[in-house]
Amino acid sequence: MLRKIRIIMAAIFFLGVTLLFLDFTGTVHAWLGWMAKIQFLPAVLAANVLVIAGLVILTLLFGRVYCSVICPLGVMQDIISWTRGRLKKKNRFRFSYSPANNWMRYGMLALFIIAIILGIHSLVAILAPYSAYGRIASNLFAPVWQWGNNLLADWAERADSYSFYSVEIWIKSMPVFIIAIATFIIVFILAWTKGRTWCNTVCPVGTILGFLSRFSLFAPVIDTEKCRNCGLCGKQCKSSCINMKEHKIDYSRCVACMDCIGACKEGAIHFALRYPVKPGMTKESHCHFDRDKRVEKSTDQSRRQFLTTSVLVITATALKAQDMKVDGGLADVSNAMAPQRRTPIVPAGSESLSNFNSHCTGCQLCVSVCPNQVLRPSSDLETLMQPVMSYERGYCRPECNKCSQVCPAGAIKPITKEEKSSIQIGHAVVNLKACVVNTDNVKCGNCARHCKVGAIRMVRKNPEDNSSPMIPVVNVEKCIGCGACENLCPARPLAAIHVEGNQKHRYL
Repeated sequence: MLRKIRIIMAAIFFLGVTLLFLDFTGTVHAWLGWMAKIQFLPAVLAANVLVIAGLVILTLLFGRVYCSVICPLGVMQDIISWTRGRLKKKNRFRFSYSPANNWMRYGMLALFIIAIILGIHSLVAILAPYSAYGRIASNLFAPVWQWGNNLLADWAERADSYSFYSVEIWIKSMPVFIIAIATFIIVFILAWTKGRTWCNTVCPVGTILGFLSRFSLFAPVIDTEKCRNCGLCGKQCKSSCINMKEHKIDYSRCVACMDCIGACKEGAIHFALRYPVKPGMTKESHCHFDRDKRVEKSTDQSRRQFLTTSVLVITATALKAQDMKVDGGLADVSNAMAPQRRTPIVPAGSESLSNFNSHCTGCQLCVSVCPNQVLRPSSDLETLMQPVMSYERGYCRPECNKCSQVCPAGAIKPITKEEKSSIQIGHAVVNLKACVVNTDNVKCGNCARHCKVGAIRMVRKNPEDNSSPMIPVVNVEKCIGCGACENLCPARPLAAIHVEGNQKHRYL
């Protein structure tokens, strides 16, 4: 029964989180956005104390339930592993116990912590499980979903129905697309052959929760009186953490999937209280009392390791928090190229470039819901996989605040549509040498006509000559950096007017 409940809950979370990345309208987020906010690393970066406390308590009570139910990358591995078992029934029970690869686990965790402290955001994004799955979903699954939507839109249009509308399918960043493919291939191979190897050797979140799960109150326990040493539980354990020779379970690697309980024909494994209560001690707990005594010494050592690692993680988070405190389309845009901006543009609600970089995990959720094709993953090494704004395909409409509503990590904080219109994320800069007024000797004024806040006006190139052509002038104090002028500028390949980002956003 517990296994069935776990599978149902895992399916709900997996489908829900996946829909968040597939839904390009942003409507699903109103109902399921909380599923992204309870992911471990986004909750830590957003300083969401309630979520962090809830996940810690959940792990201390029931073990690594997060890894087998809430984490989409973990559930995806289970699906892959289960699929192989169904296709090759002879190899259904194919796992065997192997000692924990601690040097790899702790090494990856140390690397992760160092990356957080030094601000190596691309490495953090690669190792974070939720972000890794987000890139897989948005780069590999979403195009298939969008293709299906466009097919339905085409059929609906032929039937004079507009229930669906077509969306443009394009690769937003080739480096990030390649990283998503590589991650999927590696995770797939490991899950297909070794089950939960990624979770127990590479994933830093799995290692952190593994420390906590060593002291969980409830867990699968082995009744040595009923056990016949058939080995079925160990062969079913995709974490390879059941040592049948010694009747021990490595709870730091157990993800509480309950598969071992379902495999046991003798009912020798139960999800029960691990630590015996001396008054009225049950028979089952008595079977484990001696074992608990034997591992008491190693448990003390594990506790010290856990406290040390916790201090490192908390210190890294505190340092990043301290850094954040200091920082206080209507026209055809074919063949348009992105300019080289001195300062990247990040969405309204980010507060500053430093705040955005410190919090963003590169999960691509905001990229998935951007309706104007403005957000795309960065290809720069320093900010690789983190979203940046660019206006070749559209501009950031003042009435749209979808990205601020879906960010689970606090990189883009929630803002209202009214607030967005008064936040300056950048300012327009004119290059008169590239303006078609000068290059083609024609009248234009596109940038001024489409400026949403009236920050651009046309003036005489020569104020003393009434027949002089009109050129654009930007009032930096009024510009909010929406990019309508850049997007609608007819100059090619580079627009004659572009937006430079602000290091720190300001209210007008």
